[in-house]
Amino acid sequence: MANLNDHMGRPIVAVTGIGVVTSLGVGKADNWAALTSGKSGIHPITRFPVDHLNTRISGMVDFLPSSSKGASLLTYELAETAAQEAMSEAALDAGDFGGPLFLASPPVELDWSERFSLYNSDKPNNSDRHDSGAERLLRVARGLRELDIFETTQFGSIADRLADRFGTRGLPITLSTACASGATAIQLGVEAIRRGECDRALSIGADGSATAEALIRFSLLSALSTHNDIPEKASKPFSKDRDGFVLAEGSGALVLESLEAALARGATVLGILRGCGEKADDFHRTRSKPDGSPAIAAVRAALADAGLSEDGIDYVNAHGTSTPENDKMEHLSLSTVFGERISAMPVSSNKSMIGHTLSAAGAVEAAFSLMTMRESVIPPTINYDNPDPAIVLDVVPNTKRNAEVGTVLSNSFGFGGQNTCLVMAREPV
Repeated sequence: MANLNDHMGRPIVAVTGIGVVTSLGVGKADNWAALTSGKSGIHPITRFPVDHLNTRISGMVDFLPSSSKGASLLTYELAETAAQEAMSEAALDAGDFGGPLFLASPPVELDWSERFSLYNSDKPNNSDRHDSGAERLLRVARGLRELDIFETTQFGSIADRLADRFGTRGLPITLSTACASGATAIQLGVEAIRRGECDRALSIGADGSATAEALIRFSLLSALSTHNDIPEKASKPFSKDRDGFVLAEGSGALVLESLEAALARGATVLGILRGCGEKADDFHRTRSKPDGSPAIAAVRAALADAGLSEDGIDYVNAHGTSTPENDKMEHLSLSTVFGERISAMPVSSNKSMIGHTLSAAGAVEAAFSLMTMRESVIPPTINYDNPDPAIVLDVVPNTKRNAEVGTVLSNSFGFGGQNTCLVMAREPV
């Protein structure tokens, strides 16, 4: 019988359900087929006008009913769709999950269509003619007799709806730790099970916030690729000619259970969450610390939590955003931790095909990492046509690779100094 506790005497945390949605499609099957064939989901933006914008491409999810209804509704549908797939695979009742919910989602804003609706419904009198636009919006909002618009502006409203939909227990937790959010949601689920607070947890990362405002803000930071002419070639992690990330949407969901509880009910174990590492970086709002020390510390913390040495990792699912600075910093951190071995260890980036799904990225990439181990196939880093001599990595260039992978390190390094790393294994200790 498998050992039910890890090297620190804590319950081993198993994955029994996986769900995914990205610009490549809905569900694990379609995503995995596209990912391993090197297909890109990056395409021209059609959701809003892009005239005169420097970046006119994205990895938006344009094929769901909520795709044109605003960030809040789309984020909910992405989360619900991925969670439903994960629950179904775990063979759990979708209305009575029985454990806590941890949701990573983007900061909420009032959608422009709702702003215009509120603004245009106002009938200001002479005494109101000097009001600002914000004051007009507030005056109309106070007079509303329904909660629909109000709820879309509340950060916890998506998790509340998901909790009702799936029957999770306790107060649902919503978090936003920038690009590390999805990985953090998984970490919180792992820690809750290890502490004995629950036998299972539902961890979701979802982001449908590829709005015009988001595009402009990231463009002002010079963070986005402007390779508009051939969208599928725009995201090129670790290449010498990389010029920024591609804004994208998606969701990933994992059903986490103690190994003991999973085996007791006869569930299929899809993988093991062996370790989590999280370190903060107070260097800059958007830039990573030049010496990579917080990322290095996060990787080492994840390895220590998993009870593994540097030789214990078979594959790295890189953060790999395709920005000049972040890719350089990730290479520095990996080469520092793994030494000379890093040049021969496979290190690929899913973002070369799906773009950067922001709050969802850590969860989506954890899902793909688990599938890499189960399928014995490493997805490629596509668009790797111009290697950067300063970044010596085996990026699994352009074509998938068949390989037995027993352990994966999945990195998430976010704006504002949020660094979270997950170590996953194919089998229990």
